[in-house]
Amino acid sequence: MSYAHVGAPTAFNGTDDSIGGDSTTENLNQWYQAGDQAFILLSACLVLLMVPGIAFLYSGLARRKSALSMLWVVMMSFSVVVFQWYFWGYSLAFGQTSGNPFIGDLKHFGLMKVWATPSVGSPLIPALLYSFYQMMFCAVTAALTVGAVAERGRVIPAMVFTFFWATLVYCPLAYWVWNANGWGFKHGVLDYAGGVPVEIGSGVSALAYSWVLGRRNDKMMMNFRPHNISLITLGTIFLWFGWLGFNGGSSFGANLRAVMACWNSCLTAMFAAMTWCLLDFRLAKKWSMVGWCSGTISGLVAATPASGFIDPWASIVLGVVAGIACNFGTKVKFLIRIDDSLDVFAEHGIGGMVGLIFNGFFATGKVIGLDGVNTGLTGGFLDGSYVTLGWQIAAIVASSSYAFVMSAIIAKIIDIIPGLKLRASEEAELLGMDDDQHGEFSYDYVEVRRDFLAWSPHRDEPAEDGEALEPQHGIQEHASMIRPHSSSDGGAVVEEKKSPASSLQDERVKVEGEKQA
Repeated sequence: MSYAHVGAPTAFNGTDDSIGGDSTTENLNQWYQAGDQAFILLSACLVLLMVPGIAFLYSGLARRKSALSMLWVVMMSFSVVVFQWYFWGYSLAFGQTSGNPFIGDLKHFGLMKVWATPSVGSPLIPALLYSFYQMMFCAVTAALTVGAVAERGRVIPAMVFTFFWATLVYCPLAYWVWNANGWGFKHGVLDYAGGVPVEIGSGVSALAYSWVLGRRNDKMMMNFRPHNISLITLGTIFLWFGWLGFNGGSSFGANLRAVMACWNSCLTAMFAAMTWCLLDFRLAKKWSMVGWCSGTISGLVAATPASGFIDPWASIVLGVVAGIACNFGTKVKFLIRIDDSLDVFAEHGIGGMVGLIFNGFFATGKVIGLDGVNTGLTGGFLDGSYVTLGWQIAAIVASSSYAFVMSAIIAKIIDIIPGLKLRASEEAELLGMDDDQHGEFSYDYVEVRRDFLAWSPHRDEPAEDGEALEPQHGIQEHASMIRPHSSSDGGAVVEEKKSPASSLQDERVKVEGEKQA
């Protein structure tokens, strides 16, 4: 969270603000503490680890025939954001000369004049370091958003979307709450590490992209379950490790507030994980590893806007509430009939909203002041500030509405451009995104019997040779998202249109032949 800081350890003087300093005539490092710079640089590197963490998580959650596609789309989104942030992203999000409350200007186009001047976020670190750190935030948000393409989206249109989404959605949201000229900042919206631009930005945008993309093929939605729990767990561990740099580094210095943010992040994550596991156990009577990972992530999401504002005891409460809200939030997609296949909105959108609301109640100046700079500031209800909650809710409504509408518009426009259709063909969906989009696979052998030939027994199709899966392996609510096929006279059920039978049979023969060989 950015503030009009007071009491910086050293005054910045002697450099030319028009160019950000002249390193040929003076030592630009003298104005900053080496420890603070080292800590933020290390935090940026930790945040970078979140990108492959997301890739592993999404790959494990998808079917094996689309596992490589999720790895590629997440990592390539990072490449796109690095260029976008250098090109004009940083300037649009953190430029301070535009004079409007919605978006910055191009003063820092191509990182021009971004050298040793004090950063927008804190006078403790230079703008050059701050821009690098914030680039990682945008990269993580984009990586989360592209989860919407899972199992049916073409990858190149998704990368085009990523560039324009980062420009027209992420940059304005970051400007609103982290730039001193932003309307949210001016009205005291409390967002420590990205509840608005990162969590709501990714969750709601993924929901919009999923809506434009459409639901997966009916058979693809039956008996859906993650193909690799180990990858999911590995990705979650990467995310948790990187999240300590994400939340800890948002204090913009090596100080006690960073330590408090890390403590709160761990507390919220653990109590959310336990809550999620208990909620899953009440239904399945099994202890789910995916449930633990989902709960951990939902807790870290909720801690993102709140960990630098609230007490540890409030973080425990936040973890329980976030675990409940995000767990039940996974059912929202069935109500609105949008196939958010990886639950990006449930975990990130809803989790971010919960954390922002908690700031309105439990944010306290004594935690804010632990950085040694933001002293004398007030928080939420606990500090007697009764208007804070209203502005927190206003930020949630405004950012959610803007992110959904703008993301949908960008996706719709890209979809009508020749050669950039967002969705793959039905045959490609059945075959898998790995083969269709990349011609490579995550594994030497793809178990076609389960993912390509074995369809759900929910329709009256014979289960031969044990190919059909038991219904309990799937998500039963997926059936509610598939409209029944009815005849025009409103009576009889029309026989389901089968995917190219000859192709399926040929593939069956091919697979059986390979096995015998």
